[in-house]
Amino acid sequence: MYAAAVPQPDNRVRLRQAVLAASELEPVADALRATLGLGEPFRDPGVSLFGLENAVFALGDCFLEIVSPTQPDTAAGRYLERNGGDCGYMVMFDLEELPAARTRASEAGIRAVWEIDLDDISGTHLHPADIGAAIVSIDGSKPYGSWRWGGPQWTGQIAHDGAPGRLAEVTLAVAEPAAVAARWSHVLGVPLDGDGAVGGDAVLALDGAAVRFRPSAGAREGLVEIAVAGVPDPGGEGVEIGGVRVRAVGV
Repeated sequence: MYAAAVPQPDNRVRLRQAVLAASELEPVADALRATLGLGEPFRDPGVSLFGLENAVFALGDCFLEIVSPTQPDTAAGRYLERNGGDCGYMVMFDLEELPAARTRASEAGIRAVWEIDLDDISGTHLHPADIGAAIVSIDGSKPYGSWRWGGPQWTGQIAHDGAPGRLAEVTLAVAEPAAVAARWSHVLGVPLDGDGAVGGDAVLALDGAAVRFRPSAGAREGLVEIAVAGVPDPGGEGVEIGGVRVRAVGV
C-alpha cells in the first residue's frame, strides 16, 4: 500500500497532455478538431522513432494528441489490439520536481519504458501494468510551462499562440480505483481527494485540473473521458471520439 502524498508547496503538478491511440489518424484528428473548434495540429516527426505518426492540438498551454501506428508491432499497436480498437493511451504531467517523482516510481518498483533528458525538458514514461490504467508520462519542462512536445514554438519557451481552451479533467476507469489512484498519488506527489472505496470515485486535484478514477464495472478500462474548458460545447454528456468520451465544462 502506498502512503498518502503530502502536498509540497514547491512541487506544482500540471495536467499538460492527454493522448489517444487510433488505428487511423486522420478521421480521429478531423473529428476532434471539428468538435472542439481546434486549430492546425503539430505533427511531430520524432514519433516515427516509435513507428507512429501523430497530431497534437493546442488547448491554451495544454494539448490533445492522437497517435497512430505506421508499422507492425509497435507499443501503440499492441495497446490498440488489447483494447479492441481506438482508445485512450497516455496521460502526461508537468512536474516542477521531476527527480523526486522518478525516485518514488523507481523505489515503488514501477518500470520506466522510456526516458529522456534534454536541455529544455526531461521525461519518463511509466509502464501501464505497474502504474495502472494508462501509460503515465512524468515530465519536467525547462523553463516550467514550456512544452517541447507541443511543437517548436513551445520548445524552451512559454508560447502564447492564443489557442482557446484547457484540459480540465481526465477520467480513468479501473477495477480498483482506490489502489490505482494511490499509486498515481504517490508517484506524482499529489494528495488524494476521496478514497474510491465502495464503488466511489477517487480524485487527484492538480494545479488547474483533476484526474478522476472511477470503477470500471466490467467495462473497458483505461483513459475513458476527457473534459475540456473554453471550447465549443458538443452538448449533452459529450461525444465519443477515438474511443474516449469528450465533453466540455465551464471555465
